[in-house]
Amino acid sequence: MASHVLPFEKPVVELVSRVRELRALAEHDRRFEGELRRLEEKAGRLARELFADLTSWQKVQLSRHPNRPYTLDYVTYLFQDFVELHGDRTFGEDAAIVCGLARFRGRSVAVVGHQKGRGAKENIKRNFGMPHPEGYRKARRIYDLAARFGLPVFTFIDTPGAYPGLGAEERGQSEAIGACLASMARAPVPIIATIIGEGGSGGALALGVANRVHVLEYGTYSVISPEGCASILWKDGAKADEAATRLRITAPELVALKIVDRLVEEPAGGAHQDPEGAARSVDAALSETLAELLQKTPDELVRDRYDRFRALGAFVA
Repeated sequence: MASHVLPFEKPVVELVSRVRELRALAEHDRRFEGELRRLEEKAGRLARELFADLTSWQKVQLSRHPNRPYTLDYVTYLFQDFVELHGDRTFGEDAAIVCGLARFRGRSVAVVGHQKGRGAKENIKRNFGMPHPEGYRKARRIYDLAARFGLPVFTFIDTPGAYPGLGAEERGQSEAIGACLASMARAPVPIIATIIGEGGSGGALALGVANRVHVLEYGTYSVISPEGCASILWKDGAKADEAATRLRITAPELVALKIVDRLVEEPAGGAHQDPEGAARSVDAALSETLAELLQKTPDELVRDRYDRFRALGAFVA
């Protein structure tokens, strides 16, 4: 994985690197175990202290960190027998969304998630995680399959937004996203969405009409990117940091506003410092939430999802 360190995370990254080195030594010599525990505690304490005062913009930067685990990384850690399905049966394949069938703790499930690339070549293939209409139509195909065969659905959200190019508009981008919203809304199965990075606009919502929405500690979820918001409000994209603060898009704010249902804690320094540790936290959250939702009948699941979204926001009669 390519090295990429944000300025504010340098002290934590240095400590985490030392922990990794000492952990490798401790595997072969138990004399290092005591020092390893002390260094792990110090790294965790330093990360909590430094990251406790992060600004909204810094959290946005963390949500976009190129070393964060993506959907296929979580698929590797969380699921067994994953079989990826391709194509929308209408136009073509879109690598910015991955879909498939798998097993989660012995139960057959459907998996849908945005997928960014690592490095220039893969990012071009994945279109930087910005799906075309065919990606959303592929996702809808999986939602419909899951509904037909009674499979719980897990979605993983991580996109700047749907691709806004001319070709995407010509092929019906808004209709494809709308069809995803409709399919998810009426699916008589448990749906759990997890925001693993950035969740931007309708491109994220097409995977977010769920019974329960989780967000990783440094994930974000917004109707527009901070840069886009700043460009509209102040005609200056450089004010993205101020826009990020005003949008209230960070995980703790999303929980407080009841936009999401659960915050999933990340390892010291963020999910990219310990992807396996992050996956364990996601695994525990998904398992607990799925067990809760499986107690509901198909009709209750649809009603539960409807009631959840009807309750969002505030209004004055």
